[in-house]
Amino acid sequence: MQATIEMPPGITTCCRVKKEELAPFLKKKIAIELYREGAVSLGKASEIAGLERIDMMDILRQMKVPIQYGVEELKEDIKTLGI
Repeated sequence: MQATIEMPPGITTCCRVKKEELAPFLKKKIAIELYREGAVSLGKASEIAGLERIDMMDILRQMKVPIQYGVEELKEDIKTLGI
């Protein structure tokens, strides 16, 4: 899915990113906030950000966002590992 939004001039300066880095930067920020609010799982946040789960976990740790790891995440990991 693609969404288009208008951003004010100078947004790249505020975000300290180059123009071509803005979309990935914003995807990460959206993923972090949705995860922080409990709206998405770690797996879905990783998908939104376009990152591996371990990389998303590292970003969340850096941002001091507690990792929510419950039964559903455990089941997902077991399924992924084929256990």
